[in-house]
Amino acid sequence: MISYRTFRNTDPPAIAAIWRSRAGQRGLVQPVSCDLLEQLVFAKLYFDYRGLVLAWDDGRPLGFAHAGFAPNKARNGLCTSQGIICLLLVRPDCSEMEVACGLLERCEDYLLGKGAVAVWGGSSGVRSPFYLGLYGGSSVPGVLDSDVLARQAYTARGYVETERTVILERDLATFEPVIDRRQMAIRRQMVVEVTVDAPTCSWWEACLYGNFELKRFEVVTRNSRATAAWAIFRSMEAVGTSGVTRGAGLLELYVNEPFRRRGVAVFLLTEAFRQFGREGVSVIETQTAQDNLPGLALLNKLGFRQVGIGSVFRK
Repeated sequence: MISYRTFRNTDPPAIAAIWRSRAGQRGLVQPVSCDLLEQLVFAKLYFDYRGLVLAWDDGRPLGFAHAGFAPNKARNGLCTSQGIICLLLVRPDCSEMEVACGLLERCEDYLLGKGAVAVWGGSSGVRSPFYLGLYGGSSVPGVLDSDVLARQAYTARGYVETERTVILERDLATFEPVIDRRQMAIRRQMVVEVTVDAPTCSWWEACLYGNFELKRFEVVTRNSRATAAWAIFRSMEAVGTSGVTRGAGLLELYVNEPFRRRGVAVFLLTEAFRQFGREGVSVIETQTAQDNLPGLALLNKLGFRQVGIGSVFRK
């Protein structure tokens, strides 16, 4: 008989076992360990035992779902009116849909009990309280299309898809800089400055990115020192760990209004890719909204290829 309960201190090995049972599922970092879960999930300042629900059958862990909250507008605390079910994971050797729907029901009860007026299925971007570095890639992209069970469970519980996020990668081994008159002119007029271990801008960003090395690339004019554009990258591996492939994730890219449509973004990313290549980074990953056509055009121009899509659902 299936039973459900909230998180206990003795549960990390069970959660890791559930995670490892989905080996081969795209988007899940493998192998996961109790130490990695502690670093990236349980140690978060806002982690609440009651938001993490596990399903059991006669002492055997079947699955878990984890609920949390989005940040408030000032990004100095939580917004408990906006609940998020961050991750739903069920073993493949059980009644998957029954377990998944049971977990979702209990997460919804927790969120509503804390004051949520809307519940989101899947988190994305900066609205991702947990699992950055463990699920999805450079950012958490919602629910991956390859995560068929979670998508079906959300639909069965009355959720509606509201966002689509495209996941893209660029292999730096084959990267060739764009060379034209405009890029040559920008190189004469502007320079890229790099800040290693860049500071975060809010309490929320410190919570999200504190386990990763951040690097800021900023384009400034040579004469006036005016900022034309900037980009933030994170290491794809948490501090103290190492992966088989060294990668960097592009989190943010912004071009100031007077410098837009002049090739500055191409110049900035080209210089960033050159430096990462010299440091031994082999892959750059990023994510953007499916309806962000200018952003997708820029990334396509730089040779990114789509490797996945994620969705956010709302109830």
